[in-house]
Amino acid sequence: MGSYILRRLALIIPTLLGIMLLNFVIVQAAPGGPVEQLIAETEGHGGSALSRASGGGGGEVTSSSGDSRGSRGLPDELLKEIEVMYGFDKPAHERFLKMLGDYATFDFGESFFRDRSVIELILDKMPVSISLGLWSTLIIYLISIPLGIRKAVTDGSRFDVWSSSAIVVGYAIPGFLFAILLIVLFAGGSYLDWFPLRGLTSSNFDELTWYQQIGDYFWHLALPVTANVIGGFATLTLLTKNSFLDEISKQYVVTARAKGLEEKQVLYGHVFRNAMLIVIASLPGVLVSLFFTGSLLIEVIFSLDGLGLLGFEAALNRDYPVIFGTLYIFTLMGLVLKLISDITYVLVDPRIDFESREGS
Repeated sequence: MGSYILRRLALIIPTLLGIMLLNFVIVQAAPGGPVEQLIAETEGHGGSALSRASGGGGGEVTSSSGDSRGSRGLPDELLKEIEVMYGFDKPAHERFLKMLGDYATFDFGESFFRDRSVIELILDKMPVSISLGLWSTLIIYLISIPLGIRKAVTDGSRFDVWSSSAIVVGYAIPGFLFAILLIVLFAGGSYLDWFPLRGLTSSNFDELTWYQQIGDYFWHLALPVTANVIGGFATLTLLTKNSFLDEISKQYVVTARAKGLEEKQVLYGHVFRNAMLIVIASLPGVLVSLFFTGSLLIEVIFSLDGLGLLGFEAALNRDYPVIFGTLYIFTLMGLVLKLISDITYVLVDPRIDFESREGS
């Protein structure tokens, strides 16, 4: 297993390079960019935009600057100054190589429009995304696995039918729509005013005792996590049910029952270990989705300033250092989570041997 982990860790490097190169090329070909935006703002505000953005670094990124800039009426010296400020005076391959060198040390440069380093922005937004993703994933798994097992054991029963109906309805409701419903019902919208509408903590959080801080933290998370969970457990529940049904029909289960083992011993001593493999395999995708993509609208609705919102705003503003920095972090975490998933495979079922599979 040790050599397999080392090989997987070594493969992370070329995978990151390939993904960063692909996105670098795509951004290079995309229309618009921070230079064009700043030029337009400079023309509209008499040059004040240039002075506000003078702190923006990030020569490690690319731009899709068009040839039409010279016809906008700005002096050539000002155009060159803007290009130098953003690092677009260098050829594309030099910018890409510099980006790789900087990213190797987690130096993502400065945001073009926020006057802060990218790593500071990521660290500042990370607690929100981790809070949403971690608690949502935990609750989804705590609900889905027992529910899926129960549905598999009682397949075709009244409980199975009505629970499937509830799951389908929950899955059909978009998370952001359910979030709005929760606000209307419980956050002072039209009925009850039980939960706060914005932020991860209260304004007086530092003045609270430690147990009050814990309560305040979960008080703010209650509605956004609920909105995240409502549609997330449907797929995992049905996946667990179908996995258990597939295992229950196999010969080794029939043999175990014929030996006189109790149903709980058969279910949790034999079926559970095999049925959980496919559920474990879905964990990295669930984590990455809930951490960085699935919670975007939830963050917007509940005014939670997390990584999803940060990446979205960076894409709109063509803030390339933030785009590439968050992409790098997302990709790296996804690859590491996938490796952790494989290790968990072996912990659940020691019969799995990835090293022999790679050698075959």
